[in-house]
Amino acid sequence: MSDREVLHQIEGNKGRYYIQHASGESDLTYSVMSSKLVIADHTAVADGLERQGIGLLLLRAFIAQARREGFKIVPLCPFVNAQRRKHPEWADVFSV
Repeated sequence: MSDREVLHQIEGNKGRYYIQHASGESDLTYSVMSSKLVIADHTAVADGLERQGIGLLLLRAFIAQARREGFKIVPLCPFVNAQRRKHPEWADVFSV
């Protein structure tokens, strides 16, 4: 498993994208409200790996899922919301 391989886990109405590192785990968690609306809850990057683009890797995987499945992301997570503002090309997948 690569230190940058994005994995996906779903349990009930909760899900997460995550990367396992030698130093810990990074993840972006979400809550499914309906088939059309999913809340981005929280993003955490493993200690010492901040500012290396890991959060963006997780978010891009989440955005790809939203486009495939046709749902909108509600960006309650401050990181996700900040990235939404920086990337107008992602406007189609966000509900604000």
